[in-house]
Amino acid sequence: MRIVALSLAASVALASPALANEGRIEARGGVVWGGGTSEGAAGIAAGYDWDLGDAAFVGVEVSGDKVLQSGTRVSLGLAGRVGAKMGEAGKIYTTVAYQSKFCSTCDDSVAVGAGYQHNLGGNLYGKVEYRRFFYNGTDGNAAVAGLGMKF
Repeated sequence: MRIVALSLAASVALASPALANEGRIEARGGVVWGGGTSEGAAGIAAGYDWDLGDAAFVGVEVSGDKVLQSGTRVSLGLAGRVGAKMGEAGKIYTTVAYQSKFCSTCDDSVAVGAGYQHNLGGNLYGKVEYRRFFYNGTDGNAAVAGLGMKF
């Protein structure tokens, strides 16, 4: 079911370029922590943002992330974001995401978070983001920085 949902979201985003304000693809890395441990993480994401006038936007994102620890697997995610434009160069946003499990003892999770994305010139952007994951009985955190390209 997860693969169907992710495929559908990606298809909708890619099939409607005339409606889209901005497509993006990025690489990111950071740290995941919770339960007294912390590990490095790396991933990729692709998404689309739609304008809601001069000051706001909404977006969708699909992602693949890996905790850089032996025995973990790539986790697939589907997220939505809504935010405000900060002048010509920045976007501040909140996000809600569904993330598949990273390992056999982990559960699928829902995450909420916030971030800031800033244009670096041309089609390049950088971003920082924090997410709080809610598992069955255990919570986790992630802080990442990313570098991406808009199209």
